[in-house]
Amino acid sequence: MDKRTEIIRKRYDRFAKIYDLMEKPMEASKLSDWRKDAIKELQGKVLEVGVGTGKNIEYYPKNLDVTGIDFSSKMLEKARRKAKKLNKEIKLIYMDAQNMDFDDNTFDSVFTTCVFCSVPDPIKGLKEIRRVCKPNGKIVMIEHVRSERKVIAALMDIFNPIVVRTFGANINRKTISNIETAGFNNIQVKDLWLDIVKKIIIINKK
Repeated sequence: MDKRTEIIRKRYDRFAKIYDLMEKPMEASKLSDWRKDAIKELQGKVLEVGVGTGKNIEYYPKNLDVTGIDFSSKMLEKARRKAKKLNKEIKLIYMDAQNMDFDDNTFDSVFTTCVFCSVPDPIKGLKEIRRVCKPNGKIVMIEHVRSERKVIAALMDIFNPIVVRTFGANINRKTISNIETAGFNNIQVKDLWLDIVKKIIIINKK
């Protein structure tokens, strides 16, 4: 891993013990419902990028063959305990989303939830997703992005350096633009909360 990625990885390792507690208010609102709804879009062999502490594990049906990756070993430890407790068969692998070890065209579906705020080089990570997802495979993302509303966007820009230094996540990423730059062109976007949290569905045309 490069220096920048290592810094972010260490921040997630540091917060792994309290991560679920920190996100509990969001999960109690709408995020858990959005997760369950998005998982309905997945099929076949699934890759979850940035599996974290395993927040999505309980929602995966048995008919999906799921592999989850994360670059934080401490987060993965929690995900493994969660999978065992829930009796869910899911492969959990320590891996950097920017440099995946999978062959080209391995997965039918790829899933992310609140991940591309923290991938150090998001375009590189998105290109890797495009590579490992099969032609015409489906990529489903729930991501928070920089608002297009001037006042909110300005506030996000002001506070972003503090959030990045503290947690390792960016609150002002232009993720839709990054997706297009990574080479995707069949993109559907739905606003889930204001214009900040979005559900993104991509058909992987190659």
